[in-house]
This record gives sequence, C-alpha cells and structure tokens, in this order.
Amino acid sequence: MNIHEYQARDLLRRHDLPVPPQVVASTPEEAANAAREFDTPVVVKAQVHAGGRGKAGGVKLAQSVDDARARAEEILGMQIKGLDVRRVLVAPAVDIAREVYVGITLDRAAARPVLMLCAEGGVDIEEVARLTPEKIVRTHLDPVRGLQPFAARAASFQVFSEGRAALGLARVCLRLAAAFAALDATLVEINPLVVTTAGDILAIDAKINLDDNALTRHPKLESLRDLDAEDARERKARARGLSYIHLDGDVACVVNGAGLAMATMDLIQHYGGSPANFLDIGGSSNPEKVTTALEIIQSDPNVRAILFNIFGGITRCDDVAQGLLTVIETSPPRVPLVVRLIGTNEERAREMLAGAKLETASGMDEVVQKAIAAARSAGEAS
Repeated sequence: MNIHEYQARDLLRRHDLPVPPQVVASTPEEAANAAREFDTPVVVKAQVHAGGRGKAGGVKLAQSVDDARARAEEILGMQIKGLDVRRVLVAPAVDIAREVYVGITLDRAAARPVLMLCAEGGVDIEEVARLTPEKIVRTHLDPVRGLQPFAARAASFQVFSEGRAALGLARVCLRLAAAFAALDATLVEINPLVVTTAGDILAIDAKINLDDNALTRHPKLESLRDLDAEDARERKARARGLSYIHLDGDVACVVNGAGLAMATMDLIQHYGGSPANFLDIGGSSNPEKVTTALEIIQSDPNVRAILFNIFGGITRCDDVAQGLLTVIETSPPRVPLVVRLIGTNEERAREMLAGAKLETASGMDEVVQKAIAAARSAGEAS
C-alpha cells in the first residue's frame, strides 16, 4: 500500500527520525497560512503517489507568503503521471550542504532486507543502480536481530569520512531499520537526507510502502490509504477479493495463482507481446470472480485480447467456464478471448465452452502465442 509523503514523514517522526515540521494544505490560502506560520522561505510539494514530482513542476520554492499562495495555486489541480494533485505539503526550506540517499527495502534474491546508502541524494536510485551500481553501499539486515550498530556505522563511514556526520547517519539508519520492522514495510526511503550548513542532519523527503498482507496487524495504518489516488480498477479488484495490478500492455491476463500469473506474463514478453495486467483470481471456485475479472479488464481501453490461463486444482475449470459463459451471454467481450483450462473438471469445461465464441489452447506457449496474434490483429483492424 502506498501512502503520501506527508504521511510517511509523520510515521518517521514517530520513530525519532529528524523530520522537519510540515503543514498539509488543500487550498492556496492554507498554503499561505503555513508559510506565515513558519516565517521563512518554504518548499511547496505536490502530494501524489508518483515519483518525478520535481521534474513535473510539482515541487517549488516560495520566498514569501504571497509566493507560497501562488506556488500552491500552480500545483493544486495539476496532473502528475495521470494523478490529480489535491494536496500540497508546505515545509521550511533548509540550507543544504550535502545530500545522501538512505533506504531499506526487501532483497528478494537474498531473502532479507537490505540497507542502501548513496552519497548522491535526491537522485533516481533505480537509475543509479542500473548505470553505476558501485555507487550504492549495500548492507543486508540480520533477519532476526535486524540492523546492528556496528553494521550501520561501517556502512555510514563509506558515505561520510567525517566522524560527526557518519555517526549521525548511522543513527538515522538504525532508526529507519526499526521503523521498517515495526511498520511491516516493504520500503522505507529518505531521498534526500541532508546535512545542513549548520551540520544538522534532516530527512526532508520520505517514502514508505506498506505490506498489504500485514495490515491486519496495523488497523490504524489502513486508514492512511487514499482511495482517490488509487487506480479505480485496482480498488474494485481488491474489494472483490482479486489481486490486480494495471500495466501498460495490450494482452490482458486472467490466471489462478501468482506464480502461474508471473510465468504467463514472462512468456508474453518472451514472445514479443506486452501484458496489460497482473490478475490472480486465486484458488476459489467462484464464477463471480471470473465475471468481475472480465469487467475490470474490459474497462482498460488498451486491452486488445484477453488470455485465460487456468490450472485447475482447487479452482475448478467448469466454474471458470461458467463465469466466462455468463459474461459472453450478458455483455459480450469487445476483444478476442483465448482460453486454456487444464486440471479439475477440464473435460466438463470444454463441453460447456464448445459453442462459445472464443479460441482455446492446451499448452502455455500455444495460448500465449494465440493471444499475442489476436491482439496484433485487433490492433491492425483498429
């Protein structure tokens, strides 16, 4: 679950991270009042679930109260990566001597969290990792004991040579690791963490991603979810018990099981196609999940073909077939359907779908290739 920067800053402040004060404003006048309260030049920052806010014009410096009002008026209502800006964060500007990147995320290959430090703060860390990975200092956290003080100091001295700054950075790393564990986060990030001209260390930006599967342990964190900032399709899928993530391709996928879904998407890429989504209907034998999945998928105008890849274990193929028939009868799909149903009650499913207007396949490679061909034909026809 994504949360806004102002919410992440609040959470980090509760874990004793050095976060400056802030005010969240939803109108230009509220932003002006915040600037008046701070009595200093302020930064006005768009609050959306998207990166690259600065490049998009969503982060501006204001030198006065009137300037803050004007900057907020420019930012509020603008779109950043398709998301409407409804709030801005107003915080005191600081005199920056140096910026660094600090983050903790899950290293799935190593099966443990990893602390990442980079002497160049305020940068796109993914680009740094891709182009100059040697600039990132990585330290894996012990899965039981977490980040140890000696490990935090060793990593920090690779970024700062001067003792005061390095020890201050180490303290930040230890508190960030504590926050990561306490919140059941998948990512905690400060970018940038700055050293001011006075020598103070401040977290002037924050990002936290929370593990949806752990929210039952954190009912108060669930309230941080901004439904207006989420994709409507993903919101509907979650309400209906489906796992759905929207992507930018044109071959939609309906699969049961996350592993099979990932394999299906990989195979689409392998054969030159582009998946339009990740969608796992799970192990439930519920035809309504199939109809809901098709409703969500067909609301995406980029979809040109729909691929069903079902391996029936707990999920019965005849129940999936019933869901397909219901959709075909009530609201016929606007794009071709290519279906593979293997496993429990597959013979019955084939009988049910014998007269339906869809294409079938028995193998993974075959169903993927047919779906890609159907998407290309639909694209050429349009």
